[in-house]
Amino acid sequence: MVTRYHVTDGTLIIDLGARRPVLSSAPRGGGLVHVRYILNHQVPANPVTVSLGKRGNRWEDPSRRLGKLAAHLGADTRCVGLMTAVPMKQLVTLREEKGQLWVEGFITVGVSNAVRAGELPPLDPVGLKAKPVGTINIVLVTNARLASSAMVGMVQVATEAKTAAILARGIPSWTRRRGATGTGTDVVAVASGTGPMLRYSGTHTEIGAMVGSLVLRAVAEGLRRSDRWQTRVTGRRTTTKCGGAKRLERKRR
Repeated sequence: MVTRYHVTDGTLIIDLGARRPVLSSAPRGGGLVHVRYILNHQVPANPVTVSLGKRGNRWEDPSRRLGKLAAHLGADTRCVGLMTAVPMKQLVTLREEKGQLWVEGFITVGVSNAVRAGELPPLDPVGLKAKPVGTINIVLVTNARLASSAMVGMVQVATEAKTAAILARGIPSWTRRRGATGTGTDVVAVASGTGPMLRYSGTHTEIGAMVGSLVLRAVAEGLRRSDRWQTRVTGRRTTTKCGGAKRLERKRR
């Protein structure tokens, strides 16, 4: 891995060396921004609920929380910040390189919050029982100097690859329907570089193929690590192999 990174107090800190274009759906610094740091912060289940005594509970703003964290860790508060309940011990780091191009990935995988695209959201998501791990965060860093369209294309390819990896494992949705396509809180972040200029990054391009391969391998490995971790903590698996959802449905009936 060429990209500088380290984990401190349960937070992955990626240092890009200088402010670079980053496109993401992150709770802090989402959209297209120019930042030096990307953070993936491990939180407990249901992390943004704070007690207000007699007034009950409210939801703390994730962006504000991540800004405070960045300042505490000595990073620029103008950053891209992600949250996950996945332990950083499960972080998957992978690299793809071909010719003058390279892509590096930092992925954490949890699927207890799995959902199939198109399903209606729960009526009261705040009231749902919190689960220990439930998001897939994908951070991609490349040396390629990506046009805005290419950054969008890389997010698209990463999402397709993530979904392919989940479908291959037969992960059920939170509704117990087969064929989850992701989780309700997934984030993809793409950081552009200063190398070869690229206008396109779809699945028919060289860099698109690199991104697809990297994310497929990373999510598959993340699922394996999640299984091992859940087995150690709870004594049972939470993800399922193909056909697992159907067996579960039969058992429920």
